[in-house]
Amino acid sequence: MNVIGMPHEQHRDMVQSYHRVRTALGLLGMGLPLVLILGGLLDARHLEPSISDFYHTTYRDIFVGTLCAIGVFLICYRGYGRQSGDMIDDDWLGTIAGMSAFGVALFPNESPTAQIATMTQKMVGISTSPMFHYASALVFFSCLAVFCLKKFTRTAKPVRKRIYLFCGWVIVASLVGIAVASAIKILGSGAPKAAVISYNLVFWLEAIGIWAFGLSWLVKGKADIALVKLARQGALKSAPDA
Repeated sequence: MNVIGMPHEQHRDMVQSYHRVRTALGLLGMGLPLVLILGGLLDARHLEPSISDFYHTTYRDIFVGTLCAIGVFLICYRGYGRQSGDMIDDDWLGTIAGMSAFGVALFPNESPTAQIATMTQKMVGISTSPMFHYASALVFFSCLAVFCLKKFTRTAKPVRKRIYLFCGWVIVASLVGIAVASAIKILGSGAPKAAVISYNLVFWLEAIGIWAFGLSWLVKGKADIALVKLARQGALKSAPDA
């Protein structure tokens, strides 16, 4: 995002556009687990074992629609160009994250009925679809962690930088926890397996990771407001914390 020499009005409009995208991503991230929690407890009187399992409930439209919206926003997000030391710029990272969000949404995990219910299951096979789903989820969470740990911290002020780092490491910890809990659920036995299932550990770890994603983008959107004020004052020379 190059703003040097840009007229103040044009820069203000651009920052406001970024603010809307970042805020929308944050709200979607914060809202998805909350809606599924409320829906599961009020409607079905229980939570599904994982967020992905809500695909196989009446909340499929919310699950798929929210992830597709997140995917669209991430693909449209451009951010900064490639900086010194970066392996990938914000645009490509957002595109990869967005495509993986579509993968999570459109390739269901294991179906409780073992019957083909979607076009993607028909295309790749009902036993192969979960592989695409989990691979997409791994890429999605990894990209979100990179945004927090590397991209957002680059120009952030100290307080926001600590928030981004916190969110990034929470996402990483959630990802590791999900992998461990899933392995125990599938391969384990006895008390550990029973604990993972009875306490919905996979669901809560996924929810925590998604909340961390939502919080980081809301904070990033909040940082834009200060830039808009500076642009209105005609005092902006560069783009700190944008």
